[in-house]
Amino acid sequence: MPEAMPETTTRGNQFGAMAVFLTAISTILGAILFLRFGWAVGHQGIWGALLIIVVGHLITIPTALAVSEIATNRKVEGGGAYYIISRSFGTNIGAAIGLSLYLSQAISVAFYLIAFAHSFVPIYPVIEKTFGFVPDSRMISIPFALLLAVLVYKKGASLGIMLLYSVVVILFVSLGAFFLGGTWDFSNIKNTSQGIAGGESWAFVFAVCFPAFTGIIAGVGLSGDLKNPRQAIPLGTMIATIVGFLIYILAVLKLGLNGNPQDLANDELYMSKIAVWGPLIPIGLGAATLSSAIGSLLIAPRTMQALAVDKIFPWAGLNNIFSRGTGAANEPLNGTLLTLVITIVFIALGDVNAVASIVSQFFLVTYGAICIISIMEHFAANPSYRPSFRSRWWISLMGAVGSIIMMIVSGLIASIVAVLFMTGIYISMRRTHKNEQGIAILFKGAIQQMVRKLQIWLQKNRSPIRGADWRPSFIAVSGSTFERLAAFDLLRWIAHRHGFGTYFHYIQGILSEESHHQAGKELEKIIRLTGDSRAGVYADTIVSPSFTTSVAQIIQVPGVAGMDNNGIILEFPGTQGNVESVMKDIQNGVALAQKCNFNICVLRSSDYRCGYHSRIHIWLTERQLGNANLMILLAYIMLGHPDWANGEISVYAAMPETTHESRGQFLRNLLQKGRLPISSQNVQVLPYTDWDSYENVVTKTSNEADLVIIGFTRDQFAEGGTEVFKKFPKLRDTLFVSAEIMEIKLVDEVDLEESSPEVKPDNIKY
Repeated sequence: MPEAMPETTTRGNQFGAMAVFLTAISTILGAILFLRFGWAVGHQGIWGALLIIVVGHLITIPTALAVSEIATNRKVEGGGAYYIISRSFGTNIGAAIGLSLYLSQAISVAFYLIAFAHSFVPIYPVIEKTFGFVPDSRMISIPFALLLAVLVYKKGASLGIMLLYSVVVILFVSLGAFFLGGTWDFSNIKNTSQGIAGGESWAFVFAVCFPAFTGIIAGVGLSGDLKNPRQAIPLGTMIATIVGFLIYILAVLKLGLNGNPQDLANDELYMSKIAVWGPLIPIGLGAATLSSAIGSLLIAPRTMQALAVDKIFPWAGLNNIFSRGTGAANEPLNGTLLTLVITIVFIALGDVNAVASIVSQFFLVTYGAICIISIMEHFAANPSYRPSFRSRWWISLMGAVGSIIMMIVSGLIASIVAVLFMTGIYISMRRTHKNEQGIAILFKGAIQQMVRKLQIWLQKNRSPIRGADWRPSFIAVSGSTFERLAAFDLLRWIAHRHGFGTYFHYIQGILSEESHHQAGKELEKIIRLTGDSRAGVYADTIVSPSFTTSVAQIIQVPGVAGMDNNGIILEFPGTQGNVESVMKDIQNGVALAQKCNFNICVLRSSDYRCGYHSRIHIWLTERQLGNANLMILLAYIMLGHPDWANGEISVYAAMPETTHESRGQFLRNLLQKGRLPISSQNVQVLPYTDWDSYENVVTKTSNEADLVIIGFTRDQFAEGGTEVFKKFPKLRDTLFVSAEIMEIKLVDEVDLEESSPEVKPDNIKY
């Protein structure tokens, strides 16, 4: 998890769980309840409206549980949901989601004030009769937006909470009047079981109604003003969520039992016809929308302030402007002004449905992200994750999946725009905050746990990988990593796609605090090297008294891919006179690898560094056919690396005159059946009579090859030691290969059934 992040330490107000509950419930029981749930029942029927409530809460309840869980694990500072996301995912991802969250909160202010203006609809006829015109809702929304902004600036969050107490009382009085009026006769359900003909789709109605449920994290936005966020957030949020869910269920039932689809679809304030005293409904609407607007106007600037504190903008001046607060409570004045501008712009749209759909998309993105955090924390099994309140990973998964599905269902184009917006912010953050971790941090802990379990499973269920399924899992060790890259390059070519590789940088010495520190610094250099070269290898360092002891240690190290290491790469410079100490290290390294039945690659490197990476020559002899499969397979794997994209392989087999025809046929047949990219024209069998003639043929034919692969056997190494690797001195980069695993096959036996018996592999004397 990101550690070096600035913390918002100023905490002016000292609210408790009641402030969280009031902020959340006043946002939950807002404009949508009064203006759009009768409309929803009219268009979708009572069952469709109830389904909207259930599906909405299948998203919001897991989110509420996830928020409560995360809030009880870490100290939640200013910024609420953004703080939770950024401290879990890092600033780069947090900024992309946090800006979306801020916009949804700021646009919500406009949405609630547009709806607030609708509470004055009953007096429009009076105004028309008195003044001779029908008011435009914006004539009410915009002045109230300015008034609220001034009040919030002058009095801050304390005024907002005091107002919330008053409006919540009015809200519940109006809801009481609604529930006490009309009838609870369930026989009317048959009349509202279906919506009007040709009504809006369920997905569109859901998108319009979903902001009704988004208040569940409204209280989290006050995190910077709470005395004890760990206690207040879970308690206030969960109570508000449960109360809101019950009220919405009862409201839909009440509407369905007392109206008909046509009237419900066309009359925004049909609730007033059901209430015991109709005027209480517009008053309740005004109180609900005004309280929701206040809540959002309190929260949105604080989210922007937290974003600026984390320096998410590429311009320092902009970060300073929005991070600055005023007064002892650190009130975000500039964030409030920006929120006011956004509010006025969206009020100008004037369409409740359009603004509600936009708000839904951004909230769905935020909720999905919070649920994903909870899932990842569960699977990461991080010992620092110790929340006092715990949800379940499968509940969070339900919320995340539900958010994604409903984003797509309720508006594919809007979903694409929202995702593109966040992607653009993320890319911008990656450019300006290069030291911050990227999107990989999302999955880091969970992947570590998954890899651990997979490796344990693979070990328990391992079996030898033989035949055509064999693949290299090589280790390479070198003490000259920063002088010569030959061993590193060879390993990254082999491990690019088909193979696996672990690279060890050898540091001579005794393990101590100093050498351990040195190893850590040099490992960071190698990791940067693997990043710059895009190498798919695992890098590490090893401190050991000698090169021989380092080889003895690393050949006992388990493979990083869940399979045993089966090969080793050693390297020495062919242009430095073959220093005796270096050759002694090679001698000891090969001897140890042979004792552990490792496949062995000894690379004699040159300043040529494989030149243009275009020509690989493989040389075989009668005595070394046991190495043929491994040599050809390694060459084929190397061609899969982009460095060798334009390369080609040539196979030369030097055989006694009596067998060269049958051996040549076998090789061509093997390469053809193995579907290897080696042209038959690049397979040549050359007769030879003695070693001298063979060495001359090899030197003459391959002196300009970029890499030459030659086999050697145990017997040859036992007889000549490292002199084996000094042969063919005029060749450039030369790879000496010894196969210890005889089960390596380029092609399965069944694929060679059409071959004549005399050329099948089993009839070849290795």
